[in-house]
Amino acid sequence: MKITDVTMETYRWKRPKPIRNGRYVYPTAGLDVVKIETDDGLTGVGLCGAVQEAEDIGRGILRHLKQYAVRQDPFDNERIWDDMWQPKLVGRRGITTRIISGIDIALWDIKGKAAGRPVYKMLGGFADTVPVYVAGGYYEEGKGLDDLAAEMERAVSLGANAVKMKIGGAPINEDVERVRVVRQAVGPGVKLMVDANCAYRFYEAIEIARKMEPHDVFWFEEPVNPDDYEGHRLVSRATTIPIATGENEYTRYGFRDLIENRCAAIIQPDALIMGGITEFMKVAALAQAHDLPVAPHGNQDVHVHLVAAIPNGLTVEYYSDSTDPMWGRMYQHTLAVKNGCVSPPNRPGLGIDLNEDALAPYRVG
Repeated sequence: MKITDVTMETYRWKRPKPIRNGRYVYPTAGLDVVKIETDDGLTGVGLCGAVQEAEDIGRGILRHLKQYAVRQDPFDNERIWDDMWQPKLVGRRGITTRIISGIDIALWDIKGKAAGRPVYKMLGGFADTVPVYVAGGYYEEGKGLDDLAAEMERAVSLGANAVKMKIGGAPINEDVERVRVVRQAVGPGVKLMVDANCAYRFYEAIEIARKMEPHDVFWFEEPVNPDDYEGHRLVSRATTIPIATGENEYTRYGFRDLIENRCAAIIQPDALIMGGITEFMKVAALAQAHDLPVAPHGNQDVHVHLVAAIPNGLTVEYYSDSTDPMWGRMYQHTLAVKNGCVSPPNRPGLGIDLNEDALAPYRVG
């Protein structure tokens, strides 16, 4: 079997209201899909981290990188990854590595389809179900404390035993009050994570961490800039709340430095951003060697396989219609939350079947 073509499809749709985290506003959502065709008739579907407002750059990078995949055996994913990484004519991180991620994920989808096995089984099959948390709690125009509480209560009603909310986009004491309200709404038996999206300087992060401690926060995500390793260490030492980070880190080299500097108690690689499944598994093994759990950031349909494949998988992030109006319609199948967990599909490959009819109106490239 040989690869005959590598293409990219981009979809974008508006949210009813823009959502905001500690630093950024998101008026749209979407999908960036890499498809790999083979001479055996198998098509691999991969997703890559959003390249919004840079779609033309992303497609240009893909046109450059596809030369390292076409005419290759898709089972040679290690060699293809290395060939794509070594030239690095367009950058070591950012959009380049996101496109590499999409290509690599599509290769694993092909491998699973060729073997007739789901990807999590191809990777090791450690578990058949994994814990999940529902991500949300963004800032929105006109969204008050009652609305925030109702959103978190609905997340629990989906079957989740854990939820995540945003902080960092309001004054510290106001955010602490938001955390208090959510804790009261979901009750003591539900895990509550908070995510600052790098909004604070280290001393601000320490202040809000200490003020949140009475509300039983399960983790404090991305308190400071991703390159501020010392800031991460200072925050970690100053609070009892575990620090989680990694969604803005790239490749095993970045995570090597993150882990060796003891920046976090929980590691959060995103396979759609940091280098794909091939690279994710190396990071997971590195984290395991340091007795650190992995809780990947982002897309549940890919990461459910990866968390189910590793001994140190902690939980999967899950997005619902509170953050994406196309939830439940992008794919032919939607992961269901049950008793606080999700299960990877047993279909060959990743089991990601795009709902082409529903997506067609939103294609932009």
